[in-house]
Amino acid sequence: MPHFPLISRLSSHEYVAILLGFILVGFENVLRVIIAFLPKPVINWFYDRSRSLFIYFIGHPLDRSKKKRLADRIRKACDFEDLCNLFGYKHEEHVVLTKDGYLLGLHRIPSRRNEPMPHPGSSTGKPVVYLHHGLLMNSEVWVCLTDPARCLPFVLAERGFDVWLGNNRGNKYSKKSIHHNPNEHKFWDFSIDDFAWHDIPDSIEYILKTTGTESVGYVGFSQGSAQAFAALSIHPQLNQKVNVFVALAPSMKPAGLAAPIVDGLMKASPSLLFLIFGRKVILSSAVMWQSILYPPIFNRVIDIALDFLFSWKSHNITPFQKLAAYAHLYSFASTKSVVHWFQIMRNSRFVMYDDEVYTPFMRVKARSGYSPVKFPTHNIATRIVLFYGDCDSLVDIDTMLHELPRHTETRRLRGYEHLDILWGENVHIDVIPDVVAALKRQTAHPEKLNGDLNGVQLTASPNLDAGSRTPEIGTSGYATSTDN
Repeated sequence: MPHFPLISRLSSHEYVAILLGFILVGFENVLRVIIAFLPKPVINWFYDRSRSLFIYFIGHPLDRSKKKRLADRIRKACDFEDLCNLFGYKHEEHVVLTKDGYLLGLHRIPSRRNEPMPHPGSSTGKPVVYLHHGLLMNSEVWVCLTDPARCLPFVLAERGFDVWLGNNRGNKYSKKSIHHNPNEHKFWDFSIDDFAWHDIPDSIEYILKTTGTESVGYVGFSQGSAQAFAALSIHPQLNQKVNVFVALAPSMKPAGLAAPIVDGLMKASPSLLFLIFGRKVILSSAVMWQSILYPPIFNRVIDIALDFLFSWKSHNITPFQKLAAYAHLYSFASTKSVVHWFQIMRNSRFVMYDDEVYTPFMRVKARSGYSPVKFPTHNIATRIVLFYGDCDSLVDIDTMLHELPRHTETRRLRGYEHLDILWGENVHIDVIPDVVAALKRQTAHPEKLNGDLNGVQLTASPNLDAGSRTPEIGTSGYATSTDN
């Protein structure tokens, strides 16, 4: 085949992938416009038809157990408050104004289930822990579990911690700025850099002032850990305010995606995502598809996508847990933040966002005299504890340890994938006890914590029949569960 300058920089199958991507995204955008003008009865009709097709090809759901009803209640919960109320926990809502003008929603669980609530916004005198979610998520992912004994925030509250949960700018609880409207491109012009410079340190500073404590324990999941790596590396003073950093399924510089075509294409030119999804919200149509698809079908689509992109099989997450949690999996995020991740993969370094335009014919090594600025993660002084699954395609633990200080500790979770560390069937055995122990070792007042749950029974709220504590493997309210 003759060589043509520029055109031959990509292979023929990559050009086919680009073309199909544009066609699919264009078709979806047309559907979104049409659906936006449809009345609710018509939307419900589509939902019922997808349910009918599921029943016709797969069979009618047979399970009407208490576990199934609880999973449905969690799936239908509208927000963080509803999820806490299901299990009898009271919460507070707070708003942080970042130095660059974004308003971030913070959630707080200050007391045990049957403990009187303190005055809102006041100090409880308890050790404080801060939890932060991953990419395309919000704080709901921590509390949408079918068993409160597997729910880290609830367990921490019962142990005696003052629990705070953060949210990134742009997501469901932080879609506000004093400078820009969410309909403007400038509102969505943010990446991991902005989370590190503002969102994490400003949220922690607000918590310290509100609680009157000197330091917090930090627990980050996935990108929530990457944001902490970045923030602690560029804010030396922040290391004095975080007494321990627990990283769950930590991401720093993933090798890439499991799908070769998508992986190669995005690494060749990360900016292609801007052409495909625009410069504002990425995957905003997920909410639409969730509203019109029957839940088992929507769950199956998520499973297929996770398998295709990351080779995750999700066998450690029960069908009931998927039914409950997948409805809370997605939240708004900027396209730029995802482009940033592909820049990191392309460079194989944990770098700051590169504003130089990437094109398929530019190679990093050929860009003489220039390299994106790297986050100085070796400078982190805070004690770090990494929890990683040995089946997680996004974690290269040896490469990560090479970039982190020597005082970093690791906990290997055999057979765990990425989302398993949040929602796996046995997190109450394999993950949560060690997380609590790591937090307790570094807190200034360990005497204020419970050594155990002191007889507290972590069950669903009395007004909700939750059934037995741990869902059974292979049991589902839907016939498709055995396909997982």
